[in-house]
Amino acid sequence: MSAPFVNRRRFVAQAGAAASALAFPIVGGAQPRAVRVGVLHPVTGALAYSGAQCREGALMAIEDINKAGGIKSLGGAKIEALLGDAQSTPAAGTAEIEKMNEAGVSAVVGAFASAICLATTQAAAKYNLPHVVDVGVADQIVERGLKNTFRFGPGYRRCAEIAMANLHVLNTAAGKPARTVMIIHEESLFGTGTANLLARELPGYGYEVKEVIKHANPTRDFNNIVLRMKSVNPDIVIPANYYNEYALLVRTMQQQKVTPKAIYSVLGGAASSYKFVKEFPDAANGIIDCNHWFNPKDKRSADMRKRVEAKGLFFSYEIFMTYTAMRLLADAIDRAKSTDRAAIIAALEGSTFSDHIMPYGPTKFVNGQNQGAQPLMTQVVKGDIRVIIPRDFREAEPIFPLKA
Repeated sequence: MSAPFVNRRRFVAQAGAAASALAFPIVGGAQPRAVRVGVLHPVTGALAYSGAQCREGALMAIEDINKAGGIKSLGGAKIEALLGDAQSTPAAGTAEIEKMNEAGVSAVVGAFASAICLATTQAAAKYNLPHVVDVGVADQIVERGLKNTFRFGPGYRRCAEIAMANLHVLNTAAGKPARTVMIIHEESLFGTGTANLLARELPGYGYEVKEVIKHANPTRDFNNIVLRMKSVNPDIVIPANYYNEYALLVRTMQQQKVTPKAIYSVLGGAASSYKFVKEFPDAANGIIDCNHWFNPKDKRSADMRKRVEAKGLFFSYEIFMTYTAMRLLADAIDRAKSTDRAAIIAALEGSTFSDHIMPYGPTKFVNGQNQGAQPLMTQVVKGDIRVIIPRDFREAEPIFPLKA
């Protein structure tokens, strides 16, 4: 990780000295003061893999921004990251916000999980601290009137609506072979909110929701849940959980030879994951997912994937979502021409940021939510993840159902 960052002790020690330096103008040849940004993710605990991927995305973006000349309106000031660990809990995330505020950061990017983002955005609001949400999909995050909070990606309501509409199209085109659904979800805000929304809306599309099953984070054994699945025998299984539990659930289904007509994920933690496809290709085959995904027709997407894989990492949504969130923030700071928090918030409110690899078009925030944000539908086909819907981004024809 070549982007500059500092540890907290050194960061706090330097904050006072840096603040006094503001009273003096930059003289010829002097390096402009760095722009300090909090990078907050769960890099330990149950969500450590995803948190570490998010952090890598943020640091890659900072590296690119600094190599390209930094924040040009501030004389080429470099972005300097203060790294925080939310430890996979909202309380730890809140504590990190307090420390980041004390250290004088101008903004925060994070914090992956919905429950953590809900807490960290609220904590940051006390200090009018701009908080760009990278992944967290719970719609409550942007529905509390917090002026400091901006989410670049879609929420779970948008994702669920698109997933259900496309499921209906696919099922109708196939002669409506699927009529019953079982939802398996993780227990936190993300999984519970997504599952409740699906369970409420799917009957309106003509599907019977046979059962909704919640599981803990972490869960190390899905045998009983899959035995129940075998008994209920749903046509479609919809998982909504994080990577570890998603991977174990689908592998357990494979081991117990449970083969529904479709595994149709909504924000599936492993469904759109090159790591999962590589490690468990047979279990992953055919899975459909409605999730955060890059524009496959933008050459920069393929270039970034090669760069990530050259580091020995998988090109996951955590990386490209947080990378783009950091670029969004840098664009706002540049247009604000200031590290002042209120000025950055105003710049984010008026953002039209479009220099990104996501299928969103120009950014437009309304009450903190990017209106152009949308998920794509993907399917694992022949050992690769391919976009199947919408047609503008299609790489492969959808295969539905998998089981006649």
